[in-house]
Amino acid sequence: MLVGKVIGSVWATRKEDGLTGLKLLIVQPGLTETDRPGQPAFVAVDRIGAGVGDHVMVTTGSSAASILEGKRLPIDALIIGIIDSVDTGSG
Repeated sequence: MLVGKVIGSVWATRKEDGLTGLKLLIVQPGLTETDRPGQPAFVAVDRIGAGVGDHVMVTTGSSAASILEGKRLPIDALIIGIIDSVDTGSG
């Protein structure tokens, strides 16, 4: 699982049939600017209502592709939660 910040949206009027109706967001890995050196942003599917500026949890790989029972979609990343707060216990 990854964490990151939603930094934009992707609009694609023509795409694979399995992606029709899915919202695509651009996610920058890391919780703060200092967490992000050299980490490229990526596109993730959002079905929970995240938006630009939200910090999110993302799952990748086969877990992301299996969001519909009995059908694998051509996706690599899926937003699975919107982060409300983080406590690292470092005081």
